[in-house]
Amino acid sequence: MATITLKGNPIHTNGELPAVGTKAPAFALVDNALGEKTLADFAGKKKILTINPSYDTAVCQAAARKFNEKAASVPNAVVLVVSSDLPFAQKRFCTTEGIEGVVSLSSFRSGFPKDYGLLIQDGPLRGLTARAVVVLDENDTVVHAQLVPEIAQEPDYDAALAAAK
Repeated sequence: MATITLKGNPIHTNGELPAVGTKAPAFALVDNALGEKTLADFAGKKKILTINPSYDTAVCQAAARKFNEKAASVPNAVVLVVSSDLPFAQKRFCTTEGIEGVVSLSSFRSGFPKDYGLLIQDGPLRGLTARAVVVLDENDTVVHAQLVPEIAQEPDYDAALAAAK
């Protein structure tokens, strides 16, 4: 269990992020067409997973925009934008904002939040995912993992992008 904060108030996740140097847990997430995308679907690519509670918040939106803008400079990489939002909401947000350089994926019918130690256990966001960035190499080994300590704070974009290069 990890402790993070929401506007300074402590809340807890169900576990810990996968450690650097370990194999990432497999996942099946829901894409905008209500199909499943698995970790294996991105085989051979570096993967930047930016994980957020909901794209109905300014910080989550900022993270999607920044990774969309900056990740294009990372060769052989894909950005997977994961949230608890329904695929319809994710698609609407990305379309409205012109975000085309990421793959939006929903955890709404997935074990992903628990498997990655990111399921919020208490407080007003209970049931959503904590904010985190996990970077995987081409072989699905974790090369960077950041659990953002304050949900209202943006992740360390530069560290994630450097790990992906």
